[in-house]
Amino acid sequence: MEANNWKTVRKETTYENPWIHVEHRDVITPAGNPGIYGVVQFKNKAIGIVPIDDNGFVYLVGQYRYPLEEYSWEIPEGGGPIGEDPLTTAQRELKEETGLIAERWRQIGRVHTSNSVTDEEGFIFLAQGLTPGRPQPEETEELVLRRVPLTDAVAMVMRSEITDSISICGLMVAARVLGL
Repeated sequence: MEANNWKTVRKETTYENPWIHVEHRDVITPAGNPGIYGVVQFKNKAIGIVPIDDNGFVYLVGQYRYPLEEYSWEIPEGGGPIGEDPLTTAQRELKEETGLIAERWRQIGRVHTSNSVTDEEGFIFLAQGLTPGRPQPEETEELVLRRVPLTDAVAMVMRSEITDSISICGLMVAARVLGL
């Protein structure tokens, strides 16, 4: 059941930038028929951080997401180069987006964000023992920081107010890990 029953006949790069590589592929499907497939390969790892303070509050980041054309509440997230340790990326992204520095880190998940079209791999961390600081967002980020009880963030997921896949996974796993 775990064998690769797809055959790639031809690959053609159709688009590339510093973050993604898009290929058109001619394939033979598992049924033996000719077909096509589009594959988006990411040049970074996706990183999500669930920062929980000593009172059980989580820090969410709000921002307008251009591809969706809508506002999104999420856990702090970012991308790290393929060769960089995901924890190093997580520590940098948490400080950039929230100003927070965490004493304790724990990887609580690994995800593939949309495995039918992309190879993007994500890592999710729980960050605790938080010390506040000043955020340093990138120029493309207009972020709003929100501190809510973890139980409220989980309720936001259940009401589809949080729709980002890494945020959903991170919040639900963090709640489970923390016994909520």
